[in-house]
Amino acid sequence: MGFFKKIWNWIDDRSGISETIMPLAKHLVPPASKWSYVFGSATLFCFILQVATGIGLSLLYQPSSQNAYHSLEYITNQAFLGNVLRGIHYFGASGMILFVGIHMIRVYITASYKFPREMNWISGVILLFLTIAMGFTGQLLRWDANGVWSSVVAAEQLSRVPIIGTYIADVLLGGQAIGEHTLNRFFSYHVFIIPAMMFILVGFHLFLVFRNGISEPPKPGRLVDPKTYRKWYQHLLAKKGVPFWPNAAWRDALFGAVVVICIVGLAIFFGAPKLTQPPDPSIITTTPSPDWYMIPIFALFALMPPKIESYIIVIGPLVTIFALLALPFLSNSGERSPLRRPWAVFGTFLVLIFVFSLLYIGLKAPWSPKFDTKPIYKQIKTNNPDMEKGMVLFYKKGCQYCHQIKGHGGMKGPDLTLIGRTWDKNQLKVQIINGNKNMPAYGSILTKDELNQLVNYLAALR
Repeated sequence: MGFFKKIWNWIDDRSGISETIMPLAKHLVPPASKWSYVFGSATLFCFILQVATGIGLSLLYQPSSQNAYHSLEYITNQAFLGNVLRGIHYFGASGMILFVGIHMIRVYITASYKFPREMNWISGVILLFLTIAMGFTGQLLRWDANGVWSSVVAAEQLSRVPIIGTYIADVLLGGQAIGEHTLNRFFSYHVFIIPAMMFILVGFHLFLVFRNGISEPPKPGRLVDPKTYRKWYQHLLAKKGVPFWPNAAWRDALFGAVVVICIVGLAIFFGAPKLTQPPDPSIITTTPSPDWYMIPIFALFALMPPKIESYIIVIGPLVTIFALLALPFLSNSGERSPLRRPWAVFGTFLVLIFVFSLLYIGLKAPWSPKFDTKPIYKQIKTNNPDMEKGMVLFYKKGCQYCHQIKGHGGMKGPDLTLIGRTWDKNQLKVQIINGNKNMPAYGSILTKDELNQLVNYLAALR
């Protein structure tokens, strides 16, 4: 031990690590900074976990359109603990987005963005968007149908932005079509460009925490006055402040350790997200579904009228970004307590309800055909041979992808469980043969016998 101590003392003497780190670790914080303050540190723990697992994955991943999918198959199915490593990276991304969101909600509700911490808020907002961008670019690197087509949908939406939309999509994809250049570009975004920006901003964000101090818990009636706040805060720390280490840091360390253990546990129990089939332009029976944190955005555009999509794509992000960045300048003084700011709390709950509603609807995705639905003839038994033939056709001809019968099937089209009560056989024939604006015409696909079998089955649904 004496030998290693001598080595450490030599390194410490030449580098000055103790002289630099210890004052930072011992800096004073308000005494009541407790469990509600751990979410920022939890986000940092997740980020470190992402960097570590990302390095591990990059040692085996091959960023080429010919080998990317197969290299992920190898990592998942053959490499030692490869499935767990991918799972940690996947759940770590979810944890990072979840905790950065909770951290920002806590900061907003307690008005911790007020003087002198405006730059803390601005850097945090930028880190939020970079975190989402990391998740989005990482999904395409799976190079399966789901990841690729989700990116195509996003690029198509961006291309609708007036004047500059096409250029934005070209920059995102590296051209006008997805290919080798797209994968290389997303790999650069995900592994080099965005992480470098995040490292710089995380460092800056932490510097600002040391520079301006941790915001004290709000108290009703205790207003923030930019003219006197710094002096008051220094007096508070001098009188009641406690060292960050170990008095406050142990909560961050404990909660961060629990978060890491939970992420690793989820990765061991559930594993990495399953890969779908490799991307193939000839395969159209796929419903791209992004990772959960992107689903509310997809759901929003799926639900809004097509006529206003182009405007919302431009106006929505601009208004959101401007509002978030302008917040500390519009309200940098005054009351901080949530008890005296009920509209801030109420608005936060409305936003959360809106986002979670979009997430719930997006998970169901009623606007998309359900290609993985189980055949209805295996779910509902009948002793009538003609009815069974119609049930088989209902599935094999793709009707069940868009229509439900007794809870089985898609939701894009109307529920046909009781269609026989309101439609007669002639109406059904006309609809099936000619189709509709959202339904293909089946006149050239079905034989006369198949048409009659399908119509007889639907007409009997009463």
